Amino acid sequence: LYFVYVAMEESFVNTDEDMVKMMDVKELRRVDALREDMDYFYGTAWENEIQPSKAAKKYADRVIEIAKDKPRLLIAHQYTRYLGDLFGGQMMGSMAIKSLDLNEEKGTAFYTFNDIDNTTDFITMWYRKLNSLELTEQEKEEIVDEANYVFALNIEILEELEGSAMKAAWTVAWETFREKMGLA
Repeated sequence: LYFVYVAMEESFVNTDEDMVKMMDVKELRRVDALREDMDYFYGTAWENEIQPSKAAKKYADRVIEIAKDKPRLLIAHQYTRYLGDLFGGQMMGSMAIKSLDLNEEKGTAFYTFNDIDNTTDFITMWYRKLNSLELTEQEKEEIVDEANYVFALNIEILEELEGSAMKAAWTVAWETFREKMGLA
């Protein structure tokens, strides 16, 4: 995901689209956290060695493409990635700590939002800003269509990592069930 977030965050900085800038909240930025995690897992020279996967490159290329041609569609990426990360971050971070046997302070920076005190309040504030944007019905539809495409791009990345997004989801659900039942 590192390469996707670099494309996103560089696009947010470089765009002239006011609506994208309004929705770009520094507390959600993930590139620095991803760099920290990559340093932990791959060492400090990883940037010279790690290349984006095929699916990650496709996703990053899409971000760059719409940043040039239809920058308002970046809102779909902000919504899908950042709010998904924030909403599911605590759960995913806990699962990563358990499944990878990590020290709670190493390798999970991506899932940590230190500058957000209350996730629910923050998400509510973000939605208010989103709903205040003066978008036409066509623009709303285009953003929703792009968000659906973003979900598909995310599934492609998961399938590369796990072989099957459904298998990954099932594995997480099964392990959580086993843990809750005291079978793990």
